[in-house]
Amino acid sequence: MRLLQLCKGDKRKNKLNIIHMKTLRDFDFNGKRALARCDFNVPVENGKVQDDFRIKAVLPTIEYLKNAGAKVILMSHLEDSEGKNLSLKPVKEKLEEYLNDKISIADDCVGKEVEENIIKMRNSEILLLENLRMRKEEKENSKEFAKQLSELGDIYVNDAFSVCHRTHASVVGVPKILPSCAGLLLEKEIKILSKIMENPERPLVAIIGGAKISAKAKVIDKFLKVADHVLLGGKIANAILQIKGIYKDGVFDNGGITDEVKNINLTSTKLHLPVDVIVSADAAGKNPIKESAVGKLEKGELIFDLGPETITIFSAIIKEAETIIWAGPMGLFEVFAFENGTKRITKAIAENENAFKVIGGGDTISAVSKFNLLDKFDHVSTGGSAMLEFLGGEKLPGIEVLG
Repeated sequence: MRLLQLCKGDKRKNKLNIIHMKTLRDFDFNGKRALARCDFNVPVENGKVQDDFRIKAVLPTIEYLKNAGAKVILMSHLEDSEGKNLSLKPVKEKLEEYLNDKISIADDCVGKEVEENIIKMRNSEILLLENLRMRKEEKENSKEFAKQLSELGDIYVNDAFSVCHRTHASVVGVPKILPSCAGLLLEKEIKILSKIMENPERPLVAIIGGAKISAKAKVIDKFLKVADHVLLGGKIANAILQIKGIYKDGVFDNGGITDEVKNINLTSTKLHLPVDVIVSADAAGKNPIKESAVGKLEKGELIFDLGPETITIFSAIIKEAETIIWAGPMGLFEVFAFENGTKRITKAIAENENAFKVIGGGDTISAVSKFNLLDKFDHVSTGGSAMLEFLGGEKLPGIEVLG
């Protein structure tokens, strides 16, 4: 089947490149071991899943494989907000709830015990492998680890759009060994996102916030070329304010500013930074909190949200938009004292009924869900950085390897 992908480096505006990619419908899964890369990287607290959007998103692919008579082997990673690896057992419970079926979970993602469990599987049964990133070889894209994973399946299915920008063993290594295809979720993401950038209604407004500074920074310059406005908030905005010498207590220690951030065209008239912010001495929102113009920040004041004037400016731009792409919250929305910026931007987007609205990224989705406005968006992408890179014209390794 042919799927659309943006063509990297093509000087012709919004030119798309057709790539060939197989989908689930190109394979007979009956009796076959379907090794499916999913993204179950969801927020977990006290052993319970707090936001199950990404789990729900992959259910159609799992159901398809079950109904096709496959032996369904699911693999994913799961980390907390500090990057610590967690067990996928809470995800297993959620999957059993939604699939109304019993699911087994392995103690590891490779090894003799895992292989023995798979040998015993019957058609339409489901096995969830333990967290891939508990093995350092996953991020290292180890060929040997990819080989070990590939020996567990007959057909590889990628349904994890949100990690397709990663060169990890389960994303790019395994599909080089096994017959491979896109799952229903990945297929949907590529189709919708490609159509958005093929000929977007203008003005096109990109809103970029959150953390993952290097990943976000490298696509900002690309959006400055294709979008009419680029609005920045969160840590990525703080990083640029630090580069400009405005934010003394910024996110970079000892001048460790990445090349991606340094290369952003800060002179572009399309680039919109906060003009005022909400500051405090700590992230708990308990110390004195105040509004401050960015040019009047004092030492020891940390930025945690957009100020009211910035919200007004951003909202006015959003109101006139015909296409809106958003990835990354505008501040520390998890803390009540710092949720207003993200909340007000969410409402501004939701109130623009004429625009085609796209949102992506786990934190952004959690924020919009918190404000009960997720249904106001035309497409909710499971990827944040992956979505931005794709829309910015990057070729994602996890998609390229399937072509």
